[in-house]
Amino acid sequence: MIYQANERTGLWILCKFYRACGYRIVFTNGCFDILHEGHIRCLHQASKHGTILVVGVNGDASVRRLKGNGRPVFTARERAFLLSRIRCVDHVAIFNEDTPEDLIRVVRPHVLVKGSDWKYRPIAGSNLVEEVKFIPYLDGHSTTEIVARMRGGGA
Repeated sequence: MIYQANERTGLWILCKFYRACGYRIVFTNGCFDILHEGHIRCLHQASKHGTILVVGVNGDASVRRLKGNGRPVFTARERAFLLSRIRCVDHVAIFNEDTPEDLIRVVRPHVLVKGSDWKYRPIAGSNLVEEVKFIPYLDGHSTTEIVARMRGGGA
């Protein structure tokens, strides 16, 4: 299920139900601008930390602010659609803020998962969860690197 930035009430109700049923909610987020192997591996590993995986995806304006002009390559709706088709992903929520902290307040996950490249940086919403887990970063698999290769014409 995909939730737009203005449709958080349904997600809040659903996550409240999951918690009441004893499900362990995992949350991760990112721009996911060009979906690649690193993203897929991260999502699969994140899903192993709980029962339900909720993925926050940055809205278009948020990606532009974070990544610069020419980004995103795909719209938030397109990125959310692709993410929602990955077997281990249960719900996708688009957020327009620069960080997912407000969305994390809605979801109230037990676990927040980030790539290991975030290990020594401040993590928005880390104070709202029981634990933070880090997934190994897969070198050579970043959207920024892929876009640079495309612009340079090489592999």
